[in-house]
Amino acid sequence: MSDQATTVIPVTGTQPSENYDVYVGHNLLGTIPEILGKRTQRVLVIHPRALRSTGELVMEQMRTAGFEAYSAEIPDAEEGKHIQVAAFCWQVLGQNDFTRTDAIISVGGGAVTDLAGFVAATWLRGVRVIHIPTTLLGMVDAAVGGKTGINTAEGKNLVGAFHPPAAVLCELGVLRTLPQHELLTGMAEVIKCGFIADPVILDLIEANPGKIRDSQSEVVRELIERSIRVKAEVVSEDLKESGRREFLNYGHTLGHAIEHAERYQWRHGAAVAVGMVFAAELSLAAGYLDEATVERTRAICAALDLPITYPADRWPKLLETMRRDKKARGNMLRFVVLESLGKPRIYEVPDDSILFMTYQEIAA
Repeated sequence: MSDQATTVIPVTGTQPSENYDVYVGHNLLGTIPEILGKRTQRVLVIHPRALRSTGELVMEQMRTAGFEAYSAEIPDAEEGKHIQVAAFCWQVLGQNDFTRTDAIISVGGGAVTDLAGFVAATWLRGVRVIHIPTTLLGMVDAAVGGKTGINTAEGKNLVGAFHPPAAVLCELGVLRTLPQHELLTGMAEVIKCGFIADPVILDLIEANPGKIRDSQSEVVRELIERSIRVKAEVVSEDLKESGRREFLNYGHTLGHAIEHAERYQWRHGAAVAVGMVFAAELSLAAGYLDEATVERTRAICAALDLPITYPADRWPKLLETMRRDKKARGNMLRFVVLESLGKPRIYEVPDDSILFMTYQEIAA
C-alpha cells in the first residue's frame, strides 16, 4: 500500500441515514464538499482550545470550498463534555441560522467527537456531523459508531444519543504531533479489539515493539484499519447497543469508574487498560478464561507503558460508580468477559464478593 492511498471502510445500518464511510489516509479534507453536497451552506467547526490553529485551517479550507464557516472553541479534553459547553454550541448555531441541511465538523480527540456528535444529534433533532479525529483513540473508537455523550457529576457519558456521522476522516498525518504518551494510551482501544475480535492485532503489537511507537509506521496504520474494521462490523450489526455492540465495552465498566474517581485526569486508554486486566481476571475467576491469556493481557499493556494496577483502598467508591453504569441492569452488575481469545460474552455477576476478590488481583 502506498503512503498516499486512502482506505475506505464502510459502516452500514438498518436504514440509509445510518450508512457512512470511514476514510483512512492523507489529505482528506478535499472529500468534505462531496460528502455534504450542494444543499449545505453553513458548517460549524467545533475544536478544543489546544487545536485552535488546526480548527482555523479546517475553517479556511471550508470557506475556500464555498461554505459559510464558523468556529466554536471549547475547553480541552473531558472539560469540554458538559451541558454548558453544548449550550454554547447551540447558541452559535442559533445565532448563525443553522438549518437541517447545514452541518457540524468536529476536530479533536474523543471528547470533542462525543460533544460535537451530541450537539449535532440535538440541534433541530439532528443535523449532519463529520468527525476529524486527531488522536489514535478518536480514530479507532470515539469517532466511529455514532455514540455521542456528555458527562454529569454522577458519571461519564450518562447523557447522550445515538447519532451516526456523515463521515469520519482519519487524517494520519495529524498523529505526528501526538505526544508518545497519548499514542500509547490510545493503543488500549486497539488492544481491546485484538482480545474481543481480531487476535492478529495482538500478534502485530508483540512482534513490532519499536514500530508501535512510530505513529507514521505501516504497522500503526494497519492496527488503526483493523481496529476500525472491528468496530464497523459490530456497529453495522448493532447500532444501539442492544446486543453484540456491548462487547466493545470490554474493560470499560471498571475503566469508566476509574476515570470518574480520577476526575477525568487519567487518559481514557490508561483507565481501560486497568479495566481490561480486571476483566481478564474476572473471566478467569468465572471459570471461562485460561491463565495464559490473563498474563498476556498484563504483558501487552505493560509493554506499552499502560497501567495494570489501581490502589486497593479505592474499591468501595469504584463499586458505587459502577452501579450507575449504563451496562448495569437493576442491582445486577454486568461485565464483558472472555470465554477465550476473540470470544467475548456478558457475565452477570451473582455476588459482589466475586468482584472484590478479583479486584485484589489488580490492587496496588
